[in-house]
Amino acid sequence: MAEHKQFCDLATQLVTESRRSTSSDTLFKYNDPLVRQIIREQRQLEAFIQSQVAGSPEFTGEAPALLIYQTAILRNKRCLLAYHNHRIERLKDMYWAVGGALPHLLSSPDIRSKLSPLEVDFLKTYNSEVMEFRSEFSDELDIMAGITEPPKDLNVLVKVIRDCGVIQTELGSIDFRKGQRFMVRRADIEHLIIQGYLEEVR
Repeated sequence: MAEHKQFCDLATQLVTESRRSTSSDTLFKYNDPLVRQIIREQRQLEAFIQSQVAGSPEFTGEAPALLIYQTAILRNKRCLLAYHNHRIERLKDMYWAVGGALPHLLSSPDIRSKLSPLEVDFLKTYNSEVMEFRSEFSDELDIMAGITEPPKDLNVLVKVIRDCGVIQTELGSIDFRKGQRFMVRRADIEHLIIQGYLEEVR
């Protein structure tokens, strides 16, 4: 720890990174090296406190130096929690932005390269929980559908922006190819609009 001028400098860097991520509306690559350095600092601080307490039978818990170390430990923990909470909220926002299409989200090399293995596991677990919740009342409400603009009609005219293959709809199978237009049931293709494959023609 002698290489650092102050305790918690690394944790401050982590929080600053989260702020830059928010201001630029960008998910940065998971900073595993920095997180590991902070955890290492935590262990060193905890080991120092334990050694001081073990070496002083008359220790009362009020030594100023130990209070400083304990404050540094708590600050590091708060910064780590803030960093990971920020990333979890970003991942959930990205999940809903693509209409809950997890394979579509994880198939992006750019996004996948920014995630830690545990974040990928979180998304998979989150998706499973959402699907289980959705199945309980899928006949009455589709929680995956966009609600920013309530639909006025059951059917919608769409233009295909990107090929998305054959999709099963209420009218049967439709092969959506770039440039084509279709009048289809909104509920059948809402997720494709959200994912950017189709565009609503107004």
